[in-house]
Amino acid sequence: MAETASPVLTVSKDPPLVRAAPLVFVALWSTGFIAAKFGAPVAGPFSLLALRMALVVPILAGLSLLLGAEWPRGRAAVHAMVAGALIHGVYLGGIFWAVKHGLPAGLSGLVVGLQPVLTALFARLLLGERLTGAHLAGLVLGLAGIALVLAPKLTGIDSVDPVVAAVALGAVAAIAFGTVYSKRTGAGGALVPGTALQFVGAALVVVPMAASEGFAYVPSMQLALVTGWLVLVLSIGAVLLMLWLMRRGAVSSVATLFYLVPPTTAFFAWIAFGETLQPVQIVGTVLVVAAVRVATRKGKA
Repeated sequence: MAETASPVLTVSKDPPLVRAAPLVFVALWSTGFIAAKFGAPVAGPFSLLALRMALVVPILAGLSLLLGAEWPRGRAAVHAMVAGALIHGVYLGGIFWAVKHGLPAGLSGLVVGLQPVLTALFARLLLGERLTGAHLAGLVLGLAGIALVLAPKLTGIDSVDPVVAAVALGAVAAIAFGTVYSKRTGAGGALVPGTALQFVGAALVVVPMAASEGFAYVPSMQLALVTGWLVLVLSIGAVLLMLWLMRRGAVSSVATLFYLVPPTTAFFAWIAFGETLQPVQIVGTVLVVAAVRVATRKGKA
């Protein structure tokens, strides 16, 4: 049987920038949680999301015009907006709502850590992607590593409202299903205009939530810097890179990269906020790295 390379690990003949793409994606995506923390004093969580969507859509639309890219029409446009509503709207909105209503940070991180597992299951059901023994072992090992990374923050779990926990789980299921849906439908054809339409779909979800908190902003340089980072680095840089990686190969393998986000975020939090890194977190990080290596290594097709 033919041997295929993981779309995440890439192959040696690829240019250096292509081989570095997965790690660049993880680094960029992980900064989103840091930026959200910086944004908390100057904007409501849903208001910040709405502002992010409102700015990224015209930027991507202008970039599409400069590139001369063809815009999706009809069903393709609808598919793109549905995928965006799930990936960016329901997921981020649901997690923010759950945290706002008492979901502890550690538990929210552990719930988010279920994303690769759920994505692999959806990919098996909807795309027919084969789950090898190595992939399954990597998923289990990665989840164990995430639990260790987040162990110092796993407090207050016994007092969590079941509805809040259910919303958080639903949000993670939304991004898992949304990524598979995007792969299955092509979700928008050309990458840049398709992504712009994804954010239109997300805006339809988060703008009403922002309205419910009164579009809460504190005009300041901090707000401008945080918003700029979320728009340019997260919504344009990281999201386009994620979608490019998904188009390159197996969506379940790309999703495994999300296991690297909590330890990378913990490292950034140590730099930005002086948060301590305990030995158990370092052990968990080693397990996560090993898990991603196992789950995305070359295998037999």
